[in-house]
Parts: sequence; structure tokens; C-alpha cells
Amino acid sequence: MRYGDVSDVLAGGSAREWALGVLGEIAEGGSRGTGVRGVRHPLGFLCLPLVREGDLGVCVHVWTAGARRARSTTSQVHCHSWDLVSHVLYGQVRNVHAVVTDTTRSPTHRVFEVVSTPSGDVIRPTPRTVTYAPGRAELFGAGDTYTLVAGAFHSSVIPEDGEAATVALGRGRPGLGDLSLGPLATPLHHVRRERLDVAETARAAELARRSLWTSNTPGG
Repeated sequence: MRYGDVSDVLAGGSAREWALGVLGEIAEGGSRGTGVRGVRHPLGFLCLPLVREGDLGVCVHVWTAGARRARSTTSQVHCHSWDLVSHVLYGQVRNVHAVVTDTTRSPTHRVFEVVSTPSGDVIRPTPRTVTYAPGRAELFGAGDTYTLVAGAFHSSVIPEDGEAATVALGRGRPGLGDLSLGPLATPLHHVRRERLDVAETARAAELARRSLWTSNTPGG
């Protein structure tokens, strides 16, 4: 599987069928192994990484009450160092754009640099302080695809803590970093991203597969 293959699947309108197949293979991986290991992401979803080709990547993100979630040490407001294409497989995702204004007078948040390492994330406070307010919100449902440019602060909200899953495609932009907004006094710290074991990964994939199968997703 390659990034271009998944991009073609989305463009061709067959994301649902493709995802059912991929999730089924990962679910069966509990007994025969597929090489995919899920991760509890600090933004509240389970990440099933599928493709990594240099600056290109593809993951399935699963929000579910059926699995323990990791917690963010900063906030849900963040920006990527990569351009995002996100396709909603089932459920709903609200993308809330952030209004972020640089200021040193009465700031509400500090900007943190998130540096990923093999052992987890280094969360490094920067000198940059800002005011934050939620901006325009867009609601996307099953079968919708949306894009977000690198460097745009936002948060992804699952309405009423419902069940949802997306296919996320990322294309890295050189020179940009992954950033998060957090409390002003939060110090430098390290967050270990917890990897799911093979059985947990299989259960997450099966849960997502069943949810997708019963969702009657329209279109792609």
C-alpha cells in the first residue's frame, strides 16, 4: 500500500470498501500479524498507521468510547507541519478553526513545539504567547472529505463524544513544526505515546470495521 494508492481510492469514491478491507486485515492480525500497531494519540483518538513514505503518511483515526484514551498535557488546539486530507468513514467530525493572535499583553496561551522521538513527544514551551478564541466551525459527516493546510491552528471535535473514524493523509511541508497551545506556565516535558499491543490493535480495527459496516455510509 502506498500514499498514492490511498489518494486514488478517495478520489475514486471507494473509501468505504477499501477501509472495510484494510480494517478487516488488521483485525485478523491478532492471530496472523499484519505489522500494524495502534497508538493512543494525545488528541483523543486511536491511530492505526498504514503508510509512511518520507514526508507522506496515511493513518486511520478512531474515536471510540470502547477504548481508553490518552490525555493531552497542553490542549486540543494544534497545528500540523503537514497538509491534511481527511475523509470521514463514519460518525461526525467538527473542525473548529482557531483565532490565534500573538501578544505579550494578557495572553491566554503559550505556543508549544511538539517534537516526536522514538520514545515519545518532547513538549517544548516557546517564547511565543497568544490569545485564543474558537473561530469558524465546520461539521463533516460520513463520506465527506476535507482539507487543512499546514500551520493552521484548529481542533477536531467529535460531537457528544460519539463514535467516528477518518482516513487521514498527510504531506509534510519542510520548515514547519507541529505546534500546540497550552497553559502559560507549563514547563518542558516528555509524553510517551502508548502503543497498543497486537490484540488491542486488532480489537480497535474490528470495532471500527463493525461501526463502518453498520453505518450505511453514503457515497465514498
